[in-house]
Amino acid sequence: MALPQTSTLPRTHKLLGLELLRFLATISVLLWHYPHFAYVADAPVGLVRSELPFYRALFPFYELGEYGVVVFWCISGFIFFWKYGATIPNRRVDGWIFFVNRLSRLYPLHLATLLLVAGLQTLYVAQHGFAFVYQSNDLGHFVAQLVMASDWLPPTGVSFNGPIWSVSIEVLVYAAFFAGLRFVTTSPLLNLAMILAGIASGTLVGKCFVFFYAGGLAAMARQSVADAPYRARLEVLAGCAAVALPSALWLSGIELAERAAALLLVYVPILLFVCATPIALPRRLENLLQAAGNMTYSCYLLHFPIQLAIALAFGAWGRAIPYGQPPFWIGFMGLTLTAAYLTYVWFEAPAQRRIRRALLRKDEAGRMVSAPQH
Repeated sequence: MALPQTSTLPRTHKLLGLELLRFLATISVLLWHYPHFAYVADAPVGLVRSELPFYRALFPFYELGEYGVVVFWCISGFIFFWKYGATIPNRRVDGWIFFVNRLSRLYPLHLATLLLVAGLQTLYVAQHGFAFVYQSNDLGHFVAQLVMASDWLPPTGVSFNGPIWSVSIEVLVYAAFFAGLRFVTTSPLLNLAMILAGIASGTLVGKCFVFFYAGGLAAMARQSVADAPYRARLEVLAGCAAVALPSALWLSGIELAERAAALLLVYVPILLFVCATPIALPRRLENLLQAAGNMTYSCYLLHFPIQLAIALAFGAWGRAIPYGQPPFWIGFMGLTLTAAYLTYVWFEAPAQRRIRRALLRKDEAGRMVSAPQH
């Protein structure tokens, strides 16, 4: 079965549910990394997770927040197949356009935060004699980070702005995604093959392939039922499953940490199918959800530099970081989210526009196309 090329469910409708899910995945990673404030070198000292601020309400994020990364990968797969599933095979989007779109979206903030962390870590090492959290901050790792290739090979230590590792892996998947749609097939059988190959590999790169292509299957399923008379019933059924599955797991008392990846592989595509349901919201709420989705990348890349800057400030002050105090937690979260929003508005979006204007041109319909060759 090939990916549908047309549908009465508009391809351009705003995926507001996915924007909210992206934001929640970002918060989960942010809270998973909150204990960095307890680190001495590369390990926490005196950390009691149950005593972290608001633990009783936020414990799923504190304990399982690392899985926000695989949710990101799954969402990326959904959005890529939703956006490019027809335009890459029919050559409306060629390799250059695809590359420029990805470069302009990811690289400016990555480069800025890489340089920022390199500078701040130099100060931190001078202050403490060791780096903050991530220790492999040498020239080789810096060069690998420059080309977003830090985690393509077996890891030798997380370096510099550590959270970029998941984006580095995803860059490889982007290349496979484009090549598969353009030169192989639009059939979901390719997705299934990629998922099985990723599982068989047993690697982090393979894991990214698994969740990315599972998200792609969810996008295909959503588009394939867009015109179906049973679509509304299927949406209700999927919604019920999205609520019932975690409820049943909670009541069963199953140890989730050991099975989280497998459970998420089943659950997140269902959740994406539900979240892609077109919804009409008041303009202000719609704008709020879009803003929350837009700032996820900046929040993801900024939270560690902000932690590092705070650790430097408290070190210079000669005080311990009061990470166990709710006011400190509120201040850190507020600072990070505010910085992420302002960074998107004043840096990410303008840089993206400038790069695309420089490397692409618009056709008569106003669509971005490859610039003419000279």
